[in-house]
This record gives sequence, structure tokens and C-alpha cells, in this order.
Amino acid sequence: MSVAQQTWLARGRNRMNPTGKADQSPNSTKPLADRVALVTGGTRGIGKAIAQMLAALGANISICGRNEDHLRYAAKEIESHGARVHAQKADVSSNSDVTALVQTTEKKLGPISILINNAGIGMFGPVYEKTEEDWDRVMNTNLKGVFLMTRAVAPGMIARKSGDIINISSLAGKNTFANGALYCASKWGLQGLTACMAEDLRGFGIRVSAICPGSVATEFSGRGPKDASKVLTAEDVAHAVAMVLTQGSQSFISEVDLRPVGKPGAK
Repeated sequence: MSVAQQTWLARGRNRMNPTGKADQSPNSTKPLADRVALVTGGTRGIGKAIAQMLAALGANISICGRNEDHLRYAAKEIESHGARVHAQKADVSSNSDVTALVQTTEKKLGPISILINNAGIGMFGPVYEKTEEDWDRVMNTNLKGVFLMTRAVAPGMIARKSGDIINISSLAGKNTFANGALYCASKWGLQGLTACMAEDLRGFGIRVSAICPGSVATEFSGRGPKDASKVLTAEDVAHAVAMVLTQGSQSFISEVDLRPVGKPGAK
């Protein structure tokens, strides 16, 4: 278990109940007990860290990815937290894959009450050097994939009048930088999509949020080597997701900007 997970669970053990006393009930450290969370891109990096965190908090987990070996390894790690796990090969930009993933997840684990739209790719370089295929690949994964996943999961949440959808965006959805045209465009679009989804769904008791991390030390194909002391970890992002999911039921955190304490590029 990571330090971030241990810290979060320790806080859960010290959470106060309505009487003002520390909550010692069986589920005080498992606030997501019996919930089913689907995490796209859950085989490594941020996605796997989120899946492990939610499993540690009591949720049963479904993950998808494109590499079957990575899916098997990730599933074993997530199961070590005591969760029931379903792992399925799927391309989030394919409607048939998305439909099959949602149907199989709900058949094996139960109704999906948490959707983490995490799957994403980055392709960097001057816009004039990028191809139409590059554009389509980034937009289909980072933006269309969120649309397809949400469209598949939302009807069940609407029927149950509850649910949480968290889109893993980026500070690149608010800022621009050289060589980031395709990635920034996809994340700026995701910011607008998330805000509109929140308005469409809040009347049904469904909370939609965006997590916007800065630079994260993962295998994500970014813009080059990163100073580990000046970037976020995948567990930092998972901690933010846990915070959003365990807030009071009468509220929702619409957006979280997440930055490292050490500023990248600073000496």
C-alpha cells in the first residue's frame, strides 16, 4: 500500500461521526464499500493508482486497457486490496468496445456507480508537423472516449438517481505551451464537456468533476524527462479522486487543480 493510501485510510479512521466522536464503525475506513468503479486506462500510471486507491476504500473495480499482459498484472495488484476486479481489453474510442465493457462489468460486479474517465494519450510537437491521423488519435481517445463512456454509463446512474463521474483532465486544459496543440485542444475540449455534463446530470443526483493535474511522473508520453522532486505522483492524483468521492452527499467539487509544490523549471 502506498504512503498516500495509508495516509488516507488513517484519516478515515479518525473521521468524526455526528456525535463528535471518532467513527469506529466497520465501514469508517471503507467509505466506498459495495460500490462499483470503472477506471479507464487502469493498467498503469494514474489509472492504476486510482484503481488501487478506490479498492483500498472498499470499491469493487473494473479496469480496461489495450494490453492484456498489463491488464493481468494490474488486476492482481488491485485484488491485493481485497476488491473484486474485472479487467477487460477495450478501446475507449470504439463504441462497441465501450458497450461490451459496461455490460460485462455490470454483469460481473453490479451497477456502475463510479466512472473514472482516465484513458488518455499525448502527442507533442509543432502543429504543422502533425498529421490528420495524429489529430484523430488524440481526440478520439481523450475526448470521444469520455463521451462514449459517459453515454454508456449515465442511463443507469440516472435510473438510480446517483453516481459519480470524474474526468482526468489537465492543467493543459487551461494553459497553452509550444508543441502542445493537439493535447491542449483535447483537454480544453474536455473541460467544456465536463462542465456541460455536470449541468446535464446534477438534477439526477449525479456529480461530475474534473481533476486537472500538472506534470505527473508516469510513463505517459510527455515532453521529456521530469525532475521527480518537482512533479506530482500518480498517487497524488488518486488522493484527489478519493477526496472528491468521499465528500458530503449534498455537495460536489466541480474541479480540482493539482500542482506540485516544487515548480517545474525552477532552480
